Amino acid sequence: MATATVPASRVVRRPQGGTKDHLYIWEGRDKTGKVVRGEMRAASDSVVKVSLRRQGVTVSKVKKQAMSRGHKVNDKDIALFTRQLATMMRSGVPLLQAFDIGIKGSGNPGLARLLNEVRSEVEMGSSLSQGFAKFPVHFDKLFCNLVAAGEQAGILDGILDRLATYKEKILAIKGKIKSALFYPAAVIAVSMIVVAVIMIWVVPTFKDVFASFGAELPGPTLMVIAISDFFVSYWWLIFGILIGVGVGTVMFYKRSLPMQIAVDRLTLKLPVVGEIVRKATIARWARTLSTMFSAGVPLVEALDSVGGASGNHLYQVATRDIQNEVSTGTSLNMAMQNSGMFPTMVVQMVSIGEEAGQLDNMLGKVADFYDREVDDAVAAMSTLLEPLIMVFLGVVIGGLVVAMYLPIFKLGAVV
Repeated sequence: MATATVPASRVVRRPQGGTKDHLYIWEGRDKTGKVVRGEMRAASDSVVKVSLRRQGVTVSKVKKQAMSRGHKVNDKDIALFTRQLATMMRSGVPLLQAFDIGIKGSGNPGLARLLNEVRSEVEMGSSLSQGFAKFPVHFDKLFCNLVAAGEQAGILDGILDRLATYKEKILAIKGKIKSALFYPAAVIAVSMIVVAVIMIWVVPTFKDVFASFGAELPGPTLMVIAISDFFVSYWWLIFGILIGVGVGTVMFYKRSLPMQIAVDRLTLKLPVVGEIVRKATIARWARTLSTMFSAGVPLVEALDSVGGASGNHLYQVATRDIQNEVSTGTSLNMAMQNSGMFPTMVVQMVSIGEEAGQLDNMLGKVADFYDREVDDAVAAMSTLLEPLIMVFLGVVIGGLVVAMYLPIFKLGAVV
């Protein structure tokens, strides 16, 4: 019996509104009697059946597919696909065929499903920017606005190439900051685990040994034993509180705008780390505005997306104020100076760019400069943190060891 697979692009347009769509796997026979299978997003299985009957498919099975959580689509996936799409379009590959190649070549089922749905929107008559806009979690306003500008100007391949470069550089700078913070965080986490193991299993063994001596123990040893007794009796409470506080803090941060503002403000004031975050934020801000302005997006409209892309609420508010000033006729460099969030060098370079009519190029140079500054700052922070971490481990672990061996040393001195 012949079997064929109907692509998921053969679906009806999803209804607009608050109805939540689900992914359905279906099977049936077409007009020639061939067995056909495929996927479809719809509000219910009845919608799937009606849609397929209109296409001449006799449905025999419809099953709701659970969305996979193990194959999330991240920014790196989107950046890679954007680069591939730009390359294929520049080589003359038709848009739908480029999507097919991207879907088949994707190693992430989640990304393949996402691209399939975008392809379906385009095949049914939507523009590429409209298709991307259906999935704002993965394609933000900035991405969609740039694609729309490229479609209108007939330079979509060039815009996609700039978008890919933009996303790659943003990912690179984020990766550098994460890698710099990962090492100290990992060391601290491991040291906490080591301390917990010592307190719960090692110290009680020494306590039994010391009890057989019948001698008075030194103060540091008594303090360590008291802490160990507390750990042994209430380890479940300690770990429960730590996990609860950690999870609660993350949940509260995601849902509380005041907390996000407070954290963003505090982050910028931290020594060493704050300066790195500020430079990285300015680099993202400048690169985003440069990319949008060079794509032909008007300055006021471009600023609408720049604030959110900066990744910091304070800069988002400052960008909104800058946008309001620019819309009333103030120059960009003057509005940036009034915000008080940008160094004098950045303001002066923007001023020169405005006077020379090369604002996009000058903003790109600002972004490149601060990218290098972030690289240097991250390297310096890593160099500074290594001895500090060694000192921390020496004080914590070494202090515990000395406290536990101190009675043995005293006994040896008496003998």
